[in-house]
Amino acid sequence: MTRTDAKGTILIADFDFGDVDIERAIVEGAGFELLAAQCKSEDEVIEKGQDVDGVLTQYARVGSRAIDAFTRCRVIARYGTGVDIVDVTAATRRGIQVTNAPNEWCADEVADHAVALWLAAARKICQYDRATRQGTWQWQSGEPIWRLRGQVFGLLSFGSIAQLIAERAKAFGVEVWAHDPFLDETEIRSRQVRPVSFDELVEGSDHLVIQAPLTPQTHHTFDRATLRRMKPTAVLINTARGPIVEDTALHQALTEGWIAGAALDDLEEEPAKQRGWHPRNPLLTLPNVIITPHAAYYSEQAITTVRRIAAEEAVRVLTGQPARYPVNEVQADVSG
Repeated sequence: MTRTDAKGTILIADFDFGDVDIERAIVEGAGFELLAAQCKSEDEVIEKGQDVDGVLTQYARVGSRAIDAFTRCRVIARYGTGVDIVDVTAATRRGIQVTNAPNEWCADEVADHAVALWLAAARKICQYDRATRQGTWQWQSGEPIWRLRGQVFGLLSFGSIAQLIAERAKAFGVEVWAHDPFLDETEIRSRQVRPVSFDELVEGSDHLVIQAPLTPQTHHTFDRATLRRMKPTAVLINTARGPIVEDTALHQALTEGWIAGAALDDLEEEPAKQRGWHPRNPLLTLPNVIITPHAAYYSEQAITTVRRIAAEEAVRVLTGQPARYPVNEVQADVSG
């Protein structure tokens, strides 16, 4: 298909899937042209996407500058649930539909990963593995380890994924607490979880899992002041966005013993959004930290699902159909 006989053009701003075969089949099958890029800045999004009709984005930021520079764009489809990389307000002002994927596409994967990080940190799995490989066959190489049963397992946010994490954690005999200012306490209690204030969560949790969205309000929630208030035996687990935790504050907390350990699925610097990232973050040198490369959502099934959702949403909007998973409300386009 040539550009002249296509209905329009859809840009994949960035991707790390290895290919775009799934998207191409959907987009070109609907009569559109597909362009695939690897944008690492908003300037690159503008350069590649100024005249396209739709944009799919994984990590590349589509902010107000890009949105104002678009001449034809009618849809921005996010690969994933969070839309912190898209200026939704600017898109709405320009009449651009923003879509995402509902949590279900990777809910089980994230819940499994959160529990895996928790257990690995609590049971010192990585420390034992490193010591054993270096010739130390001693249970003492992981001390101290505390019994899980009876400890407090805290959740920051109690949305659908956090609820799945709570279900899994209960099997280990922990007392589950949750703080979520957007949920009624009766909803939390109905799942046999104790609703608590943020202060109670921070000061009382033996293990604290962050599963909150990244917003201006949650950015750097875990700074020096917050980390200072945690138990010295506490473990912090983050399966949400990296910038909710201030990396330099966490490094100080871990090296000075404010908390005992951390397990992170992302770093504040969000390496996937950078070109030529190098592992210079001091957190990567600490033995009491486990770090995975923002992989909590990953399974072969989940990746296939989210790619299909993003491509299908873009095609739906551009062919005059309502989005299945709209993030914002825009005036309906009846041009077909």
